[in-house]
Amino acid sequence: MTAFLSATVMVTLTGCVTVHGEREVIPAVSKAEAAKALETFTDGYNEANRKLDPAVIAKVETGALNTMNGADLKARRVNNPDGLPDYPELKLTDARFAIPAQAGWPKFFVADTDSNRDENRWLFVFTRNGAAEPWKASYLSILSEDEVPEFALDKDGWAEPVTDGTGLLTDPAKLPTTYTGYLKSGESGEGELFADGYATSGQLEYRKKESRTPKYWTQFADQPAKPPQYVPVALRTKDGGAMAFFAAHHTQRQTMAEGFTINKINDARANALLEGEAKKNLTLVRISQSSVKIPTKADGGQVTFLNRLEGLTAAKGD
Repeated sequence: MTAFLSATVMVTLTGCVTVHGEREVIPAVSKAEAAKALETFTDGYNEANRKLDPAVIAKVETGALNTMNGADLKARRVNNPDGLPDYPELKLTDARFAIPAQAGWPKFFVADTDSNRDENRWLFVFTRNGAAEPWKASYLSILSEDEVPEFALDKDGWAEPVTDGTGLLTDPAKLPTTYTGYLKSGESGEGELFADGYATSGQLEYRKKESRTPKYWTQFADQPAKPPQYVPVALRTKDGGAMAFFAAHHTQRQTMAEGFTINKINDARANALLEGEAKKNLTLVRISQSSVKIPTKADGGQVTFLNRLEGLTAAKGD
């Protein structure tokens, strides 16, 4: 069925009417098609992990999730050139779909699922840029049942996408830039925008500790992950706020102090991805994908990180 895709032909007794997804506000996908997209993703994910093949995962993932998992598969294949034929397959059940009514591209929806990996809920954002493209997973957020926000739904059960920051403490589209600015300066640029936690004050504390030691010092740099490859998305929540998903790039360069050299890198993934020979310097490049809860301006408060996943994508030594 293509009842809710970009171009739908509706035949009536008086003629033919075409609904254009780029102009009309229509559901991004039908629930049946959303379930099929989730099934296709799960099959592709399991095949990619059996073969340890980034090209396979790229067929069902995009954006930050693909950048992270593609590098992970590449690294694991170094030590497992024949793949992992006995890889324990991922199973996603009890899927709940939050499907927004949207105009224009890209379109997206959220699949809130139960995973056989743990007791948490795995929330995937699926997106595509046109009617001829397949749905691909672009973000993953792993939350406890109690942490999953309740999305606002209209009378027909469709979710509400956030197209700007109207009524919210901040515009979700600004989060990649605001967050990386915060990591650089310790300030959000919009007052005390971010609540304390692992992704915020915890990162600053870690960086302060690692910036200079007797054996090495570390420089950190952060860049916002920007469209078209990395598109922040958000849905309104029942309390008037929003849940947003976004990504950022992070670089960490470690330089050994005078008289010290790097004897061993205690990270199997970094060793697998390493280019060059790390003697005095080691540069690690990572990407993070985060989900946050944004309150309304009226309610006040701060942006709270619900989940932050970070993965190594490159390593270079000299």
